[in-house]
Amino acid sequence: MTITCFIRYEIDPFGKAAFEQYARNWGQAIPRCGADLIGYFAPHEGSATTAYGVYNIESLAAYEAYRARLMADPLGRENYEFSKRERFILKEDRIFLKLASGPHAERVLP
Repeated sequence: MTITCFIRYEIDPFGKAAFEQYARNWGQAIPRCGADLIGYFAPHEGSATTAYGVYNIESLAAYEAYRARLMADPLGRENYEFSKRERFILKEDRIFLKLASGPHAERVLP
């Protein structure tokens, strides 16, 4: 059963550019380390402080192995250090959910 990890970030409103760099770095490291990255989402309209990261992983056991690979990955380590040094992430919450609405019907356009 695939699970989806949703990460909710509270970021410094003046740190949006730093968060976007952080997101691009994860766009390289996360797939390389074994998760199916859906994407990172930065504020655009509305809240200037809420951002998200979303990816799929096979199980919590697979997540533990993936996290170990991510911590050993040079870009992964560099990105963690970047976020600590620049301090643009004020809060981070992670939750794992399973898809409950599938299978989905195909979208039909008029």
